[in-house]
Amino acid sequence: MHKAHLVLEDGSVFTGEQYGVQGQSLGELVFATGMTGYQETLTDPSYAGQIVMQTFPHIGIVGTNATDAESSKIWVAGYIVREPSRIASNYRSEKTLDQDLIDNNIVGISNVDTRAITLHVRSLGAMRAGIFSNQEALSNDEMLSIVRAAPEMKGQSLSSQVSTAISYLIPNQGERIGKAAVLDLGIKKSTLEHLAMRGLEVEVFPADVSAAKILASSPDAFFFSNGPGDPEASGGQVSMLQELLATKKPFFGICFGNQLLGRALGFETYKLKFGHRGINQPVINKTSGQVEVTAHNHGFAVKLETDSAESPNGFGVVKVSHRGLNDQVVEGLECLDLPAFSVQYHPEAAAGPHDSHYLFDKFLDAIKESK
Repeated sequence: MHKAHLVLEDGSVFTGEQYGVQGQSLGELVFATGMTGYQETLTDPSYAGQIVMQTFPHIGIVGTNATDAESSKIWVAGYIVREPSRIASNYRSEKTLDQDLIDNNIVGISNVDTRAITLHVRSLGAMRAGIFSNQEALSNDEMLSIVRAAPEMKGQSLSSQVSTAISYLIPNQGERIGKAAVLDLGIKKSTLEHLAMRGLEVEVFPADVSAAKILASSPDAFFFSNGPGDPEASGGQVSMLQELLATKKPFFGICFGNQLLGRALGFETYKLKFGHRGINQPVINKTSGQVEVTAHNHGFAVKLETDSAESPNGFGVVKVSHRGLNDQVVEGLECLDLPAFSVQYHPEAAAGPHDSHYLFDKFLDAIKESK
């Protein structure tokens, strides 16, 4: 196996072994804390442009399978693990993790001290990084120059890279309750399943669709998905959402969709120091007082220091419905004068906690009430 190097933009270098394909990969280094669900992480389009490091040391024991994939491919820019499993031992396994990485042309690195790297990132914040497993002729300074020349995550618009190219329909399951127009900003399969299983016919649209085309499909409600990139660089989607909100039909957004709702309402977004990524993040529901254990993957957040404020863009009163208990970051918004709400975390949670499935029911109730 070839030697590999992980090079961080601050000049730190960690040496390990090639994992996945031999080559070079650049992206923003982030860490994910889940002990399980690595396949869901890898196939989540929200991780596009990011080099993902697993903090749990032993990864790959259950292999991978087609059922658990959240999309059609692995999206991460690179992958870092401490100790990859030598075998796949699970009755549902169809492929080893390392073979899946190779099939998806993912450059990775193994046998590095992921604990030390996590502490480093936890202290200094998410940063650009590169994995090099075919550049033994390059010096550390040369690899560092390549990393520092890579684009930062702030300012990047990535939705078009992960969104569907054409719109498509998903039939409702059971009794038809209504139709939801879904903007695919990097949506996960399990999210669509949650909507369809509740009796919603779902029409999925590309990220660059116009509000006029969505409205022409005669939806009963709108849904904006998770996705990668900087919400500040998504002005087109923000303007389009403002047109949709003006119809006063129900709206539900998750993750990136939460950030876009915040910007559509007139609030700012900002980049977190190291982001929230993992499946056991405590969030408090400000209305009920209940603490939810939630799944997160976001590097940006809505800036709203009070729990209630008037929308600068004229959409009425907006309240913070959820906050993260670790750092008080805004984890949910709700409009009091519109049937619109959103959460920053992932209520579909595959794989992860199921505390927040009620949000899909809340969306369904809003659709029923609007008819």
